[in-house]
Amino acid sequence: MRPYRLLNPLTWLISPLALLALWALVAHLGIFPRNLLVPPAQVLQTFEELLASGELVEHLSNSLSRLGLGFGIGSLCGLAFGVLMALSKTIEVYCAPLFHTLRQIPSIALIPMFVLLFGIDETFKIIIVAKTAFFPVALAASEGVKGIPRSYFEVADVYRLRWPTFVWRIALPAAAPPIITGFRISLTRAWVVLVATELLAADSGLGQMIEMARQMLRIDVVMVGVVVTGVIGFALDYGFRSLEQRLFRWQTR
Repeated sequence: MRPYRLLNPLTWLISPLALLALWALVAHLGIFPRNLLVPPAQVLQTFEELLASGELVEHLSNSLSRLGLGFGIGSLCGLAFGVLMALSKTIEVYCAPLFHTLRQIPSIALIPMFVLLFGIDETFKIIIVAKTAFFPVALAASEGVKGIPRSYFEVADVYRLRWPTFVWRIALPAAAPPIITGFRISLTRAWVVLVATELLAADSGLGQMIEMARQMLRIDVVMVGVVVTGVIGFALDYGFRSLEQRLFRWQTR
């Protein structure tokens, strides 16, 4: 049992290592041209070069700053709107149909219109990230608050709690698990959409680095960008999952 316990936390490495070995084998056999599928060793060397020159750090910092600002704005607005839609029948009647329609529109489909409206400056990228983050959080907050037992509202009426007090001390803590899940989903979606946006219309960022490398046929740089994008996405999702487990550890007992 003890060796199993030591190996169990490392089982998540099996699939990445298997993929890496398959990648190296296919590149070594020359099944695809070398300028289309570069070996992992060359990608690692390119990664070190980009890291040493500061180019990768600059692009990554630009992308993460856009993600942080856009996600912060979109998720907080989504949280407020979702709670209001759950607690107010008036807002739900007038806004819910439009909300559920707009949330079905992929953010990528809005890029051409947003470029015409805002250009390709920072405002455009922050707005597209905020839009992506808004809807999952709003939906999670609305469904979470609607799932609160009716007895909570009855107790609030007995103690004559004001709505701000009820929301802050009762509604949000009671609906916290689905809301945190909504934050996690919106963050990873926002990251994917941001990189895709930078691929199409940007002058800096991880996606722009990938696109410029593609135009210059630097597939090694493209692979560095792809791998870094995946690692960052995994780290964001894993971080929120760890936060969920810590905050709601009592639910698993």
